[in-house]
Amino acid sequence: MSTATIVSLPDQSTARVPKMNFLTRENGLLSWLLTGDHKRIATLYLISITFFFFIGGALAGLIRLELLTPQSDLLAMDTYNKVFTMHGIIMIFFFLVPSVPATLGNFLIPMMVGAKDLALPKINLLSWYLYMIAGVMAIYTMIAGGVDTGWTFTTPLSTHYLNTHVISTGLAIFVAGFSSIFTGLNFIVTIHKMRCPGMTWFRLPLFVWSNYAASILMVLGTPVLAITLVLIVLERTVGIGVFDPAKGGDPLLFQHLFWFYSHPAVYIMILPGMGVISEVVSTFSRKRVFGYTAVAFSSVAIAVFGFFVWAHHMFIMGISNYAALVFSLLTMLVAVPSAIKIFNWAFTLYKGSITFETPMLYAFGFMGLFTIGGMTGVFLGATGTDIHLTETYFIVAHFHFVMVGGMLMAFLSGIHFWWPKWTGRMYPEKISQFAAVTTFIGFNLTFFPQFILGMLGMPRRYASYPPEFQVLNVFSTAGATVLGVGYLLPILYLTWSLKYGAVAGDNPWQATGLEWMTQSPPLTENFPQIPVMDHEAYDYEWLERQQQQEVASV
Repeated sequence: MSTATIVSLPDQSTARVPKMNFLTRENGLLSWLLTGDHKRIATLYLISITFFFFIGGALAGLIRLELLTPQSDLLAMDTYNKVFTMHGIIMIFFFLVPSVPATLGNFLIPMMVGAKDLALPKINLLSWYLYMIAGVMAIYTMIAGGVDTGWTFTTPLSTHYLNTHVISTGLAIFVAGFSSIFTGLNFIVTIHKMRCPGMTWFRLPLFVWSNYAASILMVLGTPVLAITLVLIVLERTVGIGVFDPAKGGDPLLFQHLFWFYSHPAVYIMILPGMGVISEVVSTFSRKRVFGYTAVAFSSVAIAVFGFFVWAHHMFIMGISNYAALVFSLLTMLVAVPSAIKIFNWAFTLYKGSITFETPMLYAFGFMGLFTIGGMTGVFLGATGTDIHLTETYFIVAHFHFVMVGGMLMAFLSGIHFWWPKWTGRMYPEKISQFAAVTTFIGFNLTFFPQFILGMLGMPRRYASYPPEFQVLNVFSTAGATVLGVGYLLPILYLTWSLKYGAVAGDNPWQATGLEWMTQSPPLTENFPQIPVMDHEAYDYEWLERQQQQEVASV
C-alpha cells in the first residue's frame, strides 16, 4: 500500500475536471436509482432534502404572513393549525434530522476514513428509498387534509378520533425513522471496521467523531419514537388505552416516551453540524483544532447526556418537584460539552491565519446563533423561568436559534466547503458571501423579536394575538422575507456553478483531510489505492512539507 500524499493546487487556468468520476462513470436513470455508491446516494439525498426544505419553508412563509396582522384573516384557524404542524414535521423529520448525515456524512465519511464505500451499500440505498416513501406519505397527508396536533403529536389531541390524518402522518415518520436508523448503523460499522491503515481513533477528523456520536443517538433513540407512534396508531384503530385518559391511558406517559427521543433528536441534528464547523474553522485558520481530544470526547458526552434530560420539556406537565430539580441540573450539565466546542473553536481562531471565504462566514454565523440559542436554553432549563416561558414564542425563538440558525448555517457552511470536491466546480465567491451575510441578518430579524414576544407572554401556535404584539410580528415577518432571499441565493448560484463555475482543482482550500487527496469529483472507488494515514489530523506543517517535496521533485 502506498502512503497518501496531498495533491497540490493546480493552476486554475489549465485545470480540467477529470472525465471519469462518480458523476460520469455510468449514465442513465437506473444507474442512479440502483447505485451503491455512497457519493451518488448522498447526491440523491441532497436533491431530496432540498425539495422538502422548500416545502417546509413555504409553509413557514404562510405562517409569517398570517401573523402579519393580529386577526386570523389569511388562514382559517384550523388550517393554520395544520400548516404549522406540517411545517414542523417536514422541517424536522425530512430536513433537519437527515440534512448533514445523509448528505455530507454519506459523501465524506468513507473518504475521511480512507475506505472505498460505506460498509453496507445496499442498506444505504434502502435508507434513501425509505426516506422518499416517507416523504411521499407526508405530502399525501398534507394534500389530503393535514394533521393539526402540532409536530409533537401531543396526547390526547393525537388520540382523539375526531382529529385529522394522525395515522398516516405517524406512519410516515415511522418509516422515516428506519431510514435514520439504517444511516446511523452504516456509519457506526464503517467507522469501526473500515478505517485505513494508520487511521487511529485520534487521527479521525472531528466531523467523523460528531457523526459517530449522532449515529449512536439515531440507533438507540429512534426506536423509542417508532414504538410511541405505533402505540398511537393502535390506540386509534384498535381502541386500547395507552395514552388517552378516556380509555384508562396516561397522557404523561406519551410525553416521557416522545421526549426521550425528541431531545436526543436535537443532538442528532446539531452534532453533525458541529463536526462541519470543526473542519471549516481549522482549515480557514490554518491551525489544528485546539484541544482536539476534548472536542472529540465532548461529542460523545453530548450524546450520553442527551438521553438524561428529556423531562425538562415537562416541568409544567405534572412531574414531581424533585424530578424537575434533577432534570434541571442535568440540563445545565449538558451545556458543558457544548461550551467546550465553542471555546475550543475560539481558541483555534486565536492567532490563526484567518481568511473569510464563504464557508467561514457561515461558520461564524453558526457560532453566534448557536451560542445565543444555547444561552437562552438556560432560561428554559431552570424551572422558575421555564414555567413562565413554556408555550410562548420564547420557545419558538430558542428552538430556531439552535436548530435553524445553528444547524442550517452549519449545513450551508459544509455544502460550500465541500462543493468543489463534490462537483469539481467553484461558485462565485462575492455573491455567496453576500448570501451568508443576508442569511445571518435575516435570521436575527426574524427570530430575535420572538424572544421579546415570549417574555411579554405571547403564546405560540395561535393564529390571532393581541394588537400590542403586532409591531414585533411585523419585524419578524419582514426578517423572514430577507431570510428567504438568503436561502434562495445558494440554490441559484450553486446550480449555475455546475456548468459555468471555475474548475476547482483537487484541493482548493489547501485542507489536510484524506478526502482532499482524491480528484475532484472523486473516483467511484474514492482512491486508486487504499491510503495510509501517516500524520495527525489537521497537521498543516505536514501539508507544507508535502507541497515543498512536490515542488522540489518538479
